[in-house]
Amino acid sequence: MRTDRWAKSMGRISRIGSFAIASSIKENQQPCITCTTFNILAPIYKRINHEDPSCRESDYRAYWLARNHRILDWLLNERSSIICLQEFWVGNEELVNLYEKRLGDAGYVSFKLGRTNNRGDGLLIAVQKEYFNILNYKELHFNDFGDRVAQLLHVELASPFSQWRNSNIRQEILIVNTHLLFPHDSTLSLVRLQQVYKILQYVESYQNDFQLKPMPIMLCGDWNGSKRGHVYKFLRSQGFVSSYDTAHQYTDADADKWVSHRNHRGNICAVDFIWLLNPDKYRKLLKASWSEAVFGMFKYLLRRASLTEGDAFAFLKADNEDCITYSGFCEALRQLSLTGHCHGLSDEEINDLWLQADVDGNGVLDYKEFLQQIWNSTGPDQRDDKKNGDQDDSSNDAQEQTIGFSVKNAVLFPPEVEKGRWPEDYSLSDHARLTVVFSPIRMPCSQLIC
Repeated sequence: MRTDRWAKSMGRISRIGSFAIASSIKENQQPCITCTTFNILAPIYKRINHEDPSCRESDYRAYWLARNHRILDWLLNERSSIICLQEFWVGNEELVNLYEKRLGDAGYVSFKLGRTNNRGDGLLIAVQKEYFNILNYKELHFNDFGDRVAQLLHVELASPFSQWRNSNIRQEILIVNTHLLFPHDSTLSLVRLQQVYKILQYVESYQNDFQLKPMPIMLCGDWNGSKRGHVYKFLRSQGFVSSYDTAHQYTDADADKWVSHRNHRGNICAVDFIWLLNPDKYRKLLKASWSEAVFGMFKYLLRRASLTEGDAFAFLKADNEDCITYSGFCEALRQLSLTGHCHGLSDEEINDLWLQADVDGNGVLDYKEFLQQIWNSTGPDQRDDKKNGDQDDSSNDAQEQTIGFSVKNAVLFPPEVEKGRWPEDYSLSDHARLTVVFSPIRMPCSQLIC
């Protein structure tokens, strides 16, 4: 009986979601591409007996095989141009062959990547061959505490957008798929921030190594952190926008409008994102954004201890000193558990933070520098968010043109999560599926670094 109700519910949800996506594409006069991100819950992690946590779905072939067939049915019914999966069970040959065959038969080319140290699960990214030409594929191994990895796919838009084929407009995209570490305790929040920093450094290096000009960047995956977290603020400071929030006109302060995950502790939260950075978007220097993100975490920890800015300055400066010295700064980081353990800040990262804070280079920080560079460091810049939203397909003949994307719609499945609720009869995964509709637009190639 429960299975019948579930099947009917899933059919209803699938029809609702597919209709919303199809309507967005039909209403838009220009061609569209769609992108789906979905943590499909690896069978090695799916508990099927709450009284016995060691009892996992991976021990029951019929269970995990049926569930993954249903996942593929959903994905292939929706036929997104780009599919990014997390917790893909790379350690099981039968499941890998199932996905490769069904996706291949449906016209997708796919790439898989297992986590380091044979953790069993990993990532899969697939794109429709009729929409994209594959230019390059790269793998990023963080080699850190969480054995996490990321995929980078460099593609070129193909025939469906041939109306621009004879123009000088570049039609390339960088797509990243990743799954960040779960913050089992507060010290691991820094690890997730470091993982995002590594991704952005890698993307920046890739663009420089191949002398690529600015192009749209999509970051997809399970970020294991909400809109209130440091990772969210870090990506916003780099000019990225959450596609789902853009489509629904939510602000950074709208942190409880939707959810996408019910974790093993029973908590529901919004952790699955498709981030978009358009090529004309205002950007800060990456190292400056990184420093601001760490200082933001630093300030959060001090405020959690009920310290005011005056108390925080006193905490940082050495005894009988009127300013903060490098040794005092390092000791404060250690006491806040940002250093002194295997996944803390490295010596190089600490030095970079100090150089960012010591603006006059005199080797110490006075109270004014402390306030400006640490306590009141700048957060996400909102000035050009409209450039990642709904735009006219306009051009500026004085500047070189490139392709960008307008967010036309974004849908979460099952639909209850869009209202901040988790349906009890949903068992396909412990994550919702997020699909975004993008419309390509012409824009000036002027990705500013400030």
